[in-house]
Parts: sequence; C-alpha cells; structure tokens
Amino acid sequence: MTAPQGITPGAGMGAGAARLTPARLAILLGGPTVLALASWIYLGMMIGDMSIIPGMKAMMMPGMMFTPAPLAGLFLMWAVMMAAMMLPTAAPMIMAYARMQALDRARGAGWQPVWMFSGGYVVAWASFSLIAALLQAGLTHLALMSPMTMKAGSGPLAGTILIAAGLYQFTPLKQACLSLCRTPLHFLMTEWRDGNLGALTMGWRHGLFCIGCCWALMALLFVTGVMNTAWILAITLYVLMEKTVPGGKAFSRLAGLALTATGLWVLVG
Repeated sequence: MTAPQGITPGAGMGAGAARLTPARLAILLGGPTVLALASWIYLGMMIGDMSIIPGMKAMMMPGMMFTPAPLAGLFLMWAVMMAAMMLPTAAPMIMAYARMQALDRARGAGWQPVWMFSGGYVVAWASFSLIAALLQAGLTHLALMSPMTMKAGSGPLAGTILIAAGLYQFTPLKQACLSLCRTPLHFLMTEWRDGNLGALTMGWRHGLFCIGCCWALMALLFVTGVMNTAWILAITLYVLMEKTVPGGKAFSRLAGLALTATGLWVLVG
C-alpha cells in the first residue's frame, strides 16, 4: 500500500492542488455534495412528517419492532441521517484524496475513484446504521425508548449513555481514530490502494476509523431524540470541529468531561 506512482507527500499534494481548477473541483465534489444535500432534504422531510418513514405505523404497535417494515424504516432513517451528518465532515479527507490522485488524472485517469472513495465511506456508515436500527428496535421493544419521541424513556438509561459517551472520549481507541481523521495525508500514505476497488476500500476503511471516532456521539441521539433537529445539527457541527479545529484532542476531552458530568447529574437528579 503506497501512494500513487510519482507522488510524494510534499510534491504530490502541491501538484494535485494546482490541478484542482474550479471546473474540476465542481466535478470532484459533485457526487458527494448531491448525496449530502439529498440526504439532508429527505431527513428534513422525515423530521417534518415521520409518517413517511416506512413501517412507522407498525412501530406504534406492541411487539412489531422486529418485523420487516419497521426494521427497514429504522435502517433507512439512520442511513439517511448518517449520510447527511457525516459526509460534510469527510470533505477534508475527500479533497486530500483527490489531490493525491492528481497525477493519475493528468495521465488520463477519470474521477470515478473519488466517487468510489466517498461511496465506501457512506457504505461504512450504512453498516453502522444497521446496528443502530437494531439497537433502537430492541430498546423500543423493551419499552426503554418511546416509539413516538424516539428517545430513552428512563433517567438511568439516558444517564448511562451520557456517561459512556463521555468516558469514551478519553479512550486510546477514540484518540487513535480521531488522529487519523485529523491527518488525511497520514491516512492516505499508509492506506493507499490503486483503482476503483482500491478507492472503495479506502473509503470503507476511513469510514470505519470515523465510526471508531464518533459512534458514541451518535449514541447521544438515543438520549436527545433520534430525529431531534437541533441535536442532529449540533453533533454534525461538533464532529466537524473535532476533526478540523486546532487542539481537537483537547476539545474532545473537554466534551468528554461535560458529557460525563451531565450523565452523573441525570443519574442522581
């Protein structure tokens, strides 16, 4: 796994940047941008009228959560939400990947690998969405979540989720995954694979690292409400800041302290 032939960490990035004309940049971002915008639009429609979620009526009936329609609806809801939230935060990595590939494009290669990279990233989060949907179905089946508000119905469960999310911010796994998300060049130089399949694999692997970084933050939606617009936007903005602002690791630990303290307050309150 090496960087493209003829591209070095310094020269390659510079050469790639020089070839990213406005027209090529539009082509580069076209696929991911359209997918992200479509996801936000459909997510907004679901938030505005949850009856359009497949199987929503069946979710209100006891014992129906693990039937095909509600499970399909929950998976669709989570998959759309994760695409809307996480694709914008992956923009720095997608741009870095395009720059690394610039010399190949100069020799006649197309833009398909950039789209494949983005697709692999979305597929990884879709896999996470399946797990989240199954977990939500299980908690709702056990009457630990409300099918109407889609959030934890008990203080102990909410407090436990908050504390778990807060403590996870301090774990080596969280910090290692965050470091890879914050340093696109390091990820690309160590994980590079050629061709469309290689791009898909790289996007998938970056998505896995991103899940390792953010899964606990997504669990907060079980506390605040899975379709809570304010918290969806807040978590999206926080993840973007955690990945990009200077001092992101310290920022992450401060958030961990706040989440843990809030969880303890919920438990004893």
